[in-house]
Amino acid sequence: MKISIIIPVHNEEATIIELLNKVNNQNSSKFDLEIIVVDDCSTDKTKILLNKNSNLYTKIIELQNNLGKGGAVREGLLKASGEYVLFQDGDLEYDPNDYQKIFNALNKNQAEIVIGSRFLTPDNTNIYYFFNKLGNYLITFLFNLLFRTKFTDIYSCYLCFRKDLINPRELKSNGWEQQAEILALAVKTSERHYEVPISYSGRSFKEGKKIKARHIFKVLSMIIKKRLF
Repeated sequence: MKISIIIPVHNEEATIIELLNKVNNQNSSKFDLEIIVVDDCSTDKTKILLNKNSNLYTKIIELQNNLGKGGAVREGLLKASGEYVLFQDGDLEYDPNDYQKIFNALNKNQAEIVIGSRFLTPDNTNIYYFFNKLGNYLITFLFNLLFRTKFTDIYSCYLCFRKDLINPRELKSNGWEQQAEILALAVKTSERHYEVPISYSGRSFKEGKKIKARHIFKVLSMIIKKRLF
């Protein structure tokens, strides 16, 4: 089974090479990893590091304009050739060693969607900001209520799904709300949904964390919109 790992990056010079090395360590005889890096107009040394370490990824997409995380993800989806897709941020908040839990759900349960949850008895969880956690509980509750699901963490980076569940050309959003858009579309066309526990090491805004509490409003709006239309 081929799994496309899509890694959108913007100014991640401090972590991108270590992250890519960890991703490469997850290759196994059962799963062929296609590693797609999407550089969203980085202005630091990220692009230089990527060009010097082309052995660490399968494809690189260098965007000419800054599209935001959602736009970068969409471009990665358009180039992905795997049966499944898994999202990976370019920092080290999420540990690729947890891939095996996701892959086991795909292999043993024929899952169509797998989310890595930070709230299902993980080995360790370090979340810096109270309002980020509160916001995540709120959007997860609303999503479950409207879509009749039982997820615990819909805004985990680790969202893995069967690629043919969505058409990336139909995605409308470029911002953080895009994950809600993708998950809503995928849930509507699938039945087998799973979560697995993952570890999480949240970073501070000083260290480069990009998502902020104000982004919740667009996420909530997207969830409601995708339920109604």
